[in-house]
Amino acid sequence: MGSGVGKGRITKRQADMYKFTSYQYSVIIGLLLSDGWLIYTKGSANPRLGFKQSLDKSLYVYHVFSFLSPFCGSMPRVVISKRKLTPIYGLEFFTRSLPCLKSLYSLFYSNNVKTIPSDIYNLLDPIALAHLICGDGSVRDTGLIICTDSYSIQDVVRIINVLIIRYELNCNIRSVTNDPVLGFRIYIRQNSMNKLRSIVEPYIIPSMLYKIIKTS
Repeated sequence: MGSGVGKGRITKRQADMYKFTSYQYSVIIGLLLSDGWLIYTKGSANPRLGFKQSLDKSLYVYHVFSFLSPFCGSMPRVVISKRKLTPIYGLEFFTRSLPCLKSLYSLFYSNNVKTIPSDIYNLLDPIALAHLICGDGSVRDTGLIICTDSYSIQDVVRIINVLIIRYELNCNIRSVTNDPVLGFRIYIRQNSMNKLRSIVEPYIIPSMLYKIIKTS
């Protein structure tokens, strides 16, 4: 399936024909675990996927877009937000509103709040894990942090169970600044970093390798 950019509106019959490959599906799982979101726009019967990163990660955004462009009607665009009156530049794209995204919305959302699916053990394959790290990972001298601050402790436990049981990584959960109200993060210990890199590095583009390899 070629890019859908510039092809204009599609019919309901055409929308029903859109399906993800297994690779595209795993990419989307990783995006939804990190910075991606699903939203129903006004008047639409189907959700659409949104994804945004800071402008310095534009290579990664276009990399993701290259997989998902068949489902998009337009190119990524620069957006500006403000943080304490300082302009923040980002790069954002949306897919079309499509029926094939409805099952993902049901998996990830409860009462319009993003949660971790109960079947995350099977969903979090190496491709999805790589994109989770690209979005929320941060390498340290002592290992790697996955910033799962926005999730409940129950959701974070679901993710860490996959890392421990499926991938046999040595990791634990810590509260942010020792304040459980601010959320929880996953720490993958240094002695598991070689194993982690062997799992996810094939799916991470060069510009994002700093997420798993400390350079200074």
